[in-house]
Amino acid sequence: MTETNKTDGAAIPQQAPAPETGGDDRDVLLRVEGLTKHFPIKKGILQRQVGAVKAVDGIDFEVRKGETLGVVGESGCGKSTMGRVITRLQDPTGGRITFDGQDITRLGTGRMRPLRRDIQMIFQDPYGSLNPRHTIGSIVSAPFRLQGVEPEGGVKKEVQRLLELVGLSPEHYNRYPHEFSGGQRQRIGIARALALKPKLVVADEPVSALDVSIQAQVVNLMDDLQKELGLTYVIIAHDLSVVRHVSDRIAVMYLGKMVEIADRTSLYEAPMHPYTKALMSAVPVPDPKRRGAKSERILLRGDVPSPISPPSGCRFHTRCWKATEICKTTEPQLLELRPGQRVACHHPENFADQAPQDTVLLTAAKEASELVPDAVLEESAETSAAVAAEVADTAATKEPEAEKPSVTEAEKAETAVKSSVTEVEKAEAEKPSVSEVEETKVEKAETEKPSVAKVEKTEAEKPSVAKVEEPEADKPSVAEVEETEVAETAKPSVAKAEVEKAEAEKPSVTEVEKAEAEAPSVTEVEETEAQKTEKPGTGKAAEEK
Repeated sequence: MTETNKTDGAAIPQQAPAPETGGDDRDVLLRVEGLTKHFPIKKGILQRQVGAVKAVDGIDFEVRKGETLGVVGESGCGKSTMGRVITRLQDPTGGRITFDGQDITRLGTGRMRPLRRDIQMIFQDPYGSLNPRHTIGSIVSAPFRLQGVEPEGGVKKEVQRLLELVGLSPEHYNRYPHEFSGGQRQRIGIARALALKPKLVVADEPVSALDVSIQAQVVNLMDDLQKELGLTYVIIAHDLSVVRHVSDRIAVMYLGKMVEIADRTSLYEAPMHPYTKALMSAVPVPDPKRRGAKSERILLRGDVPSPISPPSGCRFHTRCWKATEICKTTEPQLLELRPGQRVACHHPENFADQAPQDTVLLTAAKEASELVPDAVLEESAETSAAVAAEVADTAATKEPEAEKPSVTEAEKAETAVKSSVTEVEKAEAEKPSVSEVEETKVEKAETEKPSVAKVEKTEAEKPSVAKVEEPEADKPSVAEVEETEVAETAKPSVAKAEVEKAEAEKPSVTEVEKAEAEAPSVTEVEETEAQKTEKPGTGKAAEEK
């Protein structure tokens, strides 16, 4: 599951479907890995392929025995194509389909025939799925005839029983499809799909053509048959209310990709993908009290992009109000952010961002945010911030030691400062402030020059009057200062060399250089202090000696 497999040149992503809670691999009836279905576009006399419609472009999911997986999404996102491919009515372009432990990806017609008894499909179009030249009895009894199954009591009796199950009369056995309405035709297709009691039924819009009362009847019928026969359903639908009622888990598709898979409670109460949140906001609430209330519906800008050339990165970033540059360049992986809930999004709803370093919205995102109510944006920001804070608190509790590297780095930096000037500069780039390094260098200069270094330290830092007065208070007497200054004046070249050396060793800080540039030179300071301390005439005599 974690290795990369290839089928006909199509690479299966290393991201394996996360196992659902409460089951093992023996309970998985259908497993789909990296499934793709591309329809070639050919032009010219030679019919050369110039492109492809990427109807299904790499999806991963699994269906467990006895559960119902609902698949929702906009028209043209590839739901019906996915249903036809997993039932092997169409050959996949790439990927792997495993049914009941058997790889059926490349099985031919003859080897797939025995499996047709266990895999059936309810088609979307009730008019095109029934042969107008055959009677209803002939259509519903075709599975028994093709599989060589003789039901108890005879084929006709079993067909009439199935017609009664789906709400039709046994007298319809000899009628033709054109004598029925669209809803009645759909029920005939359901009866045909359930004739052999299959293990897996893929229902493509099974109740969309039915009246509301008949929808409830068919949905309840499918639930009863699932409990009685242990059926497993993959229901493709647009009606989110029906999907919520019949599904155990729900998968959301957008432009050939799965963007979110979760159980129905988590998906409807706390959707994590922005596209899922937009779909949930479109579900009408049958509450008379809210008739005059303002709707918080999220309106998506534009139509679904073309599957011939889908957008780069996240395919929803052209219509998303949270899209950033990473959404445009990097395709998000379908990751399990919560138990049983997998999302493919860099900035998921109700959760901490997977790319917190990228916060600059794209132009398309700013335009899309105009169609999103302010209350929804504020709620999204608050919940994301709350979840991020919760995740940060949990990480801080689990790893308190990992978040305290500053003391060790400071000690290493101080050691490096004492060793060489190059290491001092490197430590300054890592440390938050430069004051500690400056103090260390000034102390080192003080050890070499007891008087001039103190003056330089006072002039460079100048933090307060008290600090300026400290070096003056440390002087023993005026006479000693005079002797030291006379000695320094006698050796101007040596003092100047030492000053230049000390300045070269000091770190390159703009404020220190500015202070040094504004301060008078060492010689001027010495002459000024000598004039203040000496009597008139005495300093000149001392200088001449």
